[in-house]
Amino acid sequence: TVHALCNVKALLTHGILCMGDLADEPEENFNAEQQREYRVFSVLLQMIPGLESWLMDGEDEDVIFISEMLQKGVSSARSDDTKSLKGPVLDWIVPPGQSLTPPLARNVKMDCGYHHERTGSLLCPAGMDWNNTDIKEQLRSGELVIPGDQWPVFLYANYTFDAEDPWKGVFRSSILAYKHVFTSPSSVDSVNKATRSGNAQIHGMTRVTPASIAYIATQVRFTLSSSAVFSRTNLVTDSESFYNSVLEYFEDVDEHEGVQELLIWWNR
Repeated sequence: TVHALCNVKALLTHGILCMGDLADEPEENFNAEQQREYRVFSVLLQMIPGLESWLMDGEDEDVIFISEMLQKGVSSARSDDTKSLKGPVLDWIVPPGQSLTPPLARNVKMDCGYHHERTGSLLCPAGMDWNNTDIKEQLRSGELVIPGDQWPVFLYANYTFDAEDPWKGVFRSSILAYKHVFTSPSSVDSVNKATRSGNAQIHGMTRVTPASIAYIATQVRFTLSSSAVFSRTNLVTDSESFYNSVLEYFEDVDEHEGVQELLIWWNR
């Protein structure tokens, strides 16, 4: 995946401008988001044969049609992954030898999120104490609204955040179900159990990428939440802000060494 939550029409429009009227503009004249959009646009051109000529030589109506088709494909694939993860994630968060109290129904989201002890503890922002009654009640009532760029503790190895070493274990959580989406559900427990081609094989993905990690983290975050419908612009889940904040971490030059170690860990 290159960018799962983008507005395709806006991305294509900006990309066409960068290749045309803005071709001579130095990169530093564009903000970080615009630079990221152009990188995504460039990857799309490489992935889809003939796309560049269709966009650059076509009429405005052609660009609109192409963007609508691409957006439909992105949304459909994301919806399939969301449905696929619902049940398995609820199974994976059950502590060994225990059961969830009360049980969580796979098709009822309103009981998830901060309303349930287990999902709430995993969604609790890193650095906040879920066991603090005041914090828990404020999260449940909505009095305390958590922005997307404030990461939940489930992203960390063993669901543990170290305030003195805030990057320790980040994106190494066992719940980040990369294999379920990109390899196949049957490969989660063992590589040799895969019974069908996964998204990675279908789309020629040979390694884990920052965008694919951000996508999985966003999907798991939504699955744990009480929101019924996945929407990149939903102000409650703030999924687009969360997704972009994860990408920004991977793009931060100051975190380059840690990011490279993390990608090596994922691709081992």
